[in-house]
Amino acid sequence: MTDSDQHAALTYSSYLALDEVLGAQRPRSEEHDEMLFIVIHQVYELWFKQLLHELAYLQRRLEDGDTPHAVRTLRRVLTILKVVVAQIDVLETMTPSQFASFRTRLDAASGFQSGQFRELEAVLGRRDRRVFEHYPEGTGARERIAAAMARPSLFDSFVAYLAAHGYPVPARRDVERPLEPSPELQRVLLRVYRDDAGPATVCEHLVDLDEGVQEWRYRHVKMVERTIGDKAGTGGSSGAAYLRTTLSSPVFPDLWAVRSEL
Repeated sequence: MTDSDQHAALTYSSYLALDEVLGAQRPRSEEHDEMLFIVIHQVYELWFKQLLHELAYLQRRLEDGDTPHAVRTLRRVLTILKVVVAQIDVLETMTPSQFASFRTRLDAASGFQSGQFRELEAVLGRRDRRVFEHYPEGTGARERIAAAMARPSLFDSFVAYLAAHGYPVPARRDVERPLEPSPELQRVLLRVYRDDAGPATVCEHLVDLDEGVQEWRYRHVKMVERTIGDKAGTGGSSGAAYLRTTLSSPVFPDLWAVRSEL
């Protein structure tokens, strides 16, 4: 087959693998609302995949000291996050009784098991190896989460970015440990803000990202409370009770700590 034949054979459907994508919704009941539940969560996973793709690129741009591309990528990430949060509005059109009509068919399946979301948390800096308990040894999800926890987080890449711009950042930390607030780094961040140049813009976009993640968590827990109250989640999770514990944990604590000093 020639190159021209191959290009001629490509269609919208084949390029997007629509037969596979549109055939991936397999409800386990005859309930009307189960299709919405499946589609929403599949779309979430696609957006998580894109966020991981964008954040990997963002880390490379930061480590290269590339302000314009870092800012543009952060803006894209923030826009995707807005879409992810807005999807909750669609899911909330389903009433508790509508969800209950097929909930038992989910068996042990739970959003708590989303390997991509756990990987996303790790990229953003979470270092909690207890999440491995939910993924068997040797599975791809477990290996990807472990790899993300073993390499620099997004904030570590940001610190490298500051160093590339001549700021006297602290010595490189152990990237496998949880991120802790650093008074030394906060003094550097105050200088960054007072310089009011490209790095300050990056700082503000990272604060926007942190706020967007917190907004997602808040909307998610309220959606769960609205749908199942304080019932235990599927898959053995504690449902809203667990989700509420995540609400007050900023992703980038140093960027919040300096607000009162500016």
